[in-house]
Amino acid sequence: MSLFGDGLEAAVHKTFTRPAPKSAPAQMRYLVKQLKGTKAVAQMLRISQRTVERYVKDQIKKPRPDLAARLEREVKTRWQPQIRAKAKTRAATTGGIIIDTRARLGYTAPIGSTDQDRLRHLTVALPPQYAARLFDAQETGASDQQLQQIAAEALKEVYFQDNGRRAGQLEELRFTDIEHLEFDL
Repeated sequence: MSLFGDGLEAAVHKTFTRPAPKSAPAQMRYLVKQLKGTKAVAQMLRISQRTVERYVKDQIKKPRPDLAARLEREVKTRWQPQIRAKAKTRAATTGGIIIDTRARLGYTAPIGSTDQDRLRHLTVALPPQYAARLFDAQETGASDQQLQQIAAEALKEVYFQDNGRRAGQLEELRFTDIEHLEFDL
């Protein structure tokens, strides 16, 4: 994925009520149950059906590193879908989302103002409409650049313009050189 996409996923993962299966056989059993068969799991993971069956029966316990990564990614994307949906809905309707970032921020403004880019560490609570925009864009397959643009608009309105109370002539926020980015619901 990407910096912003992974950050949003990590925020949703923090809301899970139970940990995802850790061992390869447990992860394989979970996928077989979700996809209703070993053949579908084998096709998805690009391995043989017999290999899937051996994992399910605990005959194989340690997968290759590339298979382990694919297995973990597939389990995480399917783990607790109802809790994932509730967390996204809550953030998009009432709770909002918190962004914690250390990046170079500057803006385009009229002559005479201090529009110089500088490294800032911000922790800002964004309103629900921006959480909704971020999650909707992520679900429609938006690029990292598009998610970054939505976050920049949110920071511009909430942090720099204080929801319209100051810096009304601020035109565009430059959000670059991201060193740290974390979301929380």
